[in-house]
Parts: sequence; structure tokens; C-alpha cells
Amino acid sequence: MILVLVEHDRGSIAPAALEAMTAARGLADQIDMPVHALTIGQDADDLVGQLADYGAAVVYQAHHQVLGDYGPEAWGEVMAQAIEELEPSYVIATGTDRGNEVLAQAAARRGLPMIANVLELRPNANGDDTLEVARVRWGGSLLEVASMTAETVVVTIAAHSIEATESTSPGDGEVEELDVSLDDSLARTVVVDRIENKAGVTLATAPVVVGGGRGVGSPEGFGPLQELADLLNGAVGCSRAVTNNGWRNHTDQVGQTGTRIAPEVYLACGISGAVQHWVGAMASKTIIAINTDDQANMVTKADYAVIADLHKMVPAIAEEIRKRRA
Repeated sequence: MILVLVEHDRGSIAPAALEAMTAARGLADQIDMPVHALTIGQDADDLVGQLADYGAAVVYQAHHQVLGDYGPEAWGEVMAQAIEELEPSYVIATGTDRGNEVLAQAAARRGLPMIANVLELRPNANGDDTLEVARVRWGGSLLEVASMTAETVVVTIAAHSIEATESTSPGDGEVEELDVSLDDSLARTVVVDRIENKAGVTLATAPVVVGGGRGVGSPEGFGPLQELADLLNGAVGCSRAVTNNGWRNHTDQVGQTGTRIAPEVYLACGISGAVQHWVGAMASKTIIAINTDDQANMVTKADYAVIADLHKMVPAIAEEIRKRRA
């Protein structure tokens, strides 16, 4: 059996969780094995129908007073107990901060190996029980293909690496209660409150991202980029150099150590395109680079490039949008 941890936030399913379900279903088709799902907390009980549409034959539900909201230790212990009780051959989760954190907790508690941020997974061509995985290594500069053998294989799927699709043969979505025993001490790392900094689209889900790099020049230089993003109902991102300079918060960083994005359009302004930034942006459907350096890495890899001063080009684009809408 393949067991998928369903990432959600107070009952709102993470888009990446559906990518994990799709990846699990792809593996299941190759090895003739059912896909089951695990939801944690009462808020996720209503996700059963959606998970069935993505191929879940069985949905296990874990309830406990400690599971009122997300907590890495509590969720990790639930997953560890699920592995012990259900004995899945494979455990799959999202390659997000939460997915990696929870499966790392569970793998450590069960003494199992774990591979994070996998792009592809398939059974070994030799026909044995080994799982073959492909993942990005060395900051995105190479693709590693490795084999993994374990009593239970634990992996996370890199965000945006697989397109989420509903199953052509939906699962039954049979609900089963998973009895868990949790110590109250696990509540020490449970979320107890939230403060919303900004309403609307997020960097990870925005259909358009306007990114700025060192070439923007200053915190004030991001004003026109924000204006353009607002016109396009998008979000502003940035490179690591920008956050290192203190111009933008780390939450705006696109890259291997920031947010991985997959918008319809990524407009990269004054970004040289270090490999770590490229890893975070490469899932974008269309990349447009604006830069004065025609040999910049982002320019050479972009679908389209404008060799120009971003301080003139970005306001010009915004003005043209306003004219056409008028």
C-alpha cells in the first residue's frame, strides 16, 4: 500500500498535496498497489471526497485534542504510528516545509531513511523491490538518479514538479479511523495563533510573479515592481541578494532556500539568475527577463528577454496596461 500524508491548513488542502496524490497514483499504476491517504485533525475530515477523486481507496483520519492545528512533532508522531500500524510499503508527502518536516520527524522516530524533494519515482527496472528516484542536487546544477531500499520507503515530492490531475478511475474513499496515542507534551510546537500580513494571492500560488534582483538597486526600487504586480493580480518576489541586503523580507525570496514558484508568467527584473534562484523559478510556465546584461544566466534561460533598463521598462509596461484597460 502507498500512504500519502495530506497536507492541509485548518481543512484547506494544500495544492501540493494533490500533486503528491498524483505522484502516488503514478507509482501505484506501475506496481499494482492501492493508494491510501492520511488526514490529521478533525478539520480535514471533509476532504474525503476530493481525495477519492484523486485516487484514494481508503482515507485514514487521525483525531486527538493535540491535533487542533498544525504541529510538526504531533503530526510526525501520528505518521510514525501510522507507519507502525498500517505497514505501508511507501509513504509520500509534499516537498513543502511542512511535508519535509513531518516526514523527517516520522522517519527519525521509526529509524527509516528518507529522500526529500523527489522529481520522479519509479520501480527499479531490475524487477526487485528497489525504488528508483530522481532529484535535483548541488543547488540545482545536476540531476541525481538513486536507488532506495527500505522496509518502508519515505519520500517527499518536489513542489510543482508534477501536475496535479484527478484520477480517471476515482477511489472508493472509504473512511477509517486511525487510533493514535499522543502525549500532551507534543503540543509545545503546535500553532496557536496566526497574524495575516497581507491578504490576497501568495507568492507560491500567484498566477503572475514580478521578481526583482540586485539590479533593482534599493528597497524603494521595488515600488514600480509592486505596482505592476498589483495591476496583474500577482505577487512580488526577489532574489537572495535582495534579502541579504535587507531590501525585502525572506518570505519574498524565490529560490532553493526560499519559495518555489510556478506562475503562468514570471517577470524577472534585474536578476542575474544564480542556479539556486533558477531552481525556485524553473517551474514557471513562461519566464520573461528584463536585464541590461544580455549574457546573464536568467536572460539566456528565459523564454523571452528584454535587454533594457528595468527602471524604464517596468513603468512603461504598467502604463501600457493601464492604457489598454482604459
